[in-house]
Amino acid sequence: MSLLRRLPALIAVVLLSLTGLSASPAQAAAGAVAAAPNFKAPYPCGQRWTYSHHSAEVRRALDFVRADGGATAGTPVLASAAGTATRYYQASGAGNYIVIDHGGGWRTYYFHLAAYSVPSGAYVGQGQQIGTTGSTGNSSGAHIHYEQLYNGTGQNIVINGVGLSYPGSYNQAYLTSDNGCGGSGGAAFTTWGSGVNVRADARLSAPVVATLGGPTAVWVVCQKQGDTVNAEGYTNNWWSKLRDQNGFVSNIYIDHPSAQLPGVPLC
Repeated sequence: MSLLRRLPALIAVVLLSLTGLSASPAQAAAGAVAAAPNFKAPYPCGQRWTYSHHSAEVRRALDFVRADGGATAGTPVLASAAGTATRYYQASGAGNYIVIDHGGGWRTYYFHLAAYSVPSGAYVGQGQQIGTTGSTGNSSGAHIHYEQLYNGTGQNIVINGVGLSYPGSYNQAYLTSDNGCGGSGGAAFTTWGSGVNVRADARLSAPVVATLGGPTAVWVVCQKQGDTVNAEGYTNNWWSKLRDQNGFVSNIYIDHPSAQLPGVPLC
């Protein structure tokens, strides 16, 4: 490099030294993207979903559907990171949807919800249920349309620090959730059905201590045999004790194919 071409840089160095300033890495990176939250999957712990990206989708969205034998419709949608939730509705597009502002320019979007689980403006924790999976708006079937945005620009989706692929169809890539797995005691499951009663004991005559309005993410601390329950063509005498509701619910209403839940101790 010639001396003439180097003069502007040399002059800048001299001026910085005269004013007591120095060029720092932070100044050089002033326009860098702010650190993202440690985003997790937007559905309950232990569930395995497949995902795809459609070329007509807005921004860098991925669509998720269940691939573990459970029903996609009605499954709880969870906050993938903590933040402030705002509810929206778009009949011709996103349907019922929620946007969570995580701060620092980061937001996540959750489209096509069957129902909301939190009020607009609520602060939600990572793993908290914000809605249920549905097909409202411009949608051909139940799924979670999920996006991560930075300063309004869609980003390639990263879960647990790892970037996801963008397959053109389902059943090419899968993701098992660890969202909400870190609760203090109990195993994470999801209930199904609406108006499900939680009772003080594993008996149909026991007092009702809570009612689950719809599919709900729950923590099961133990299980035991009790009264036999018949519902929707199923029969089961196993009951789960729910940590947060402090009561028992028939295992018929736990979204799992086994009558006795695996990995859950006896009460």
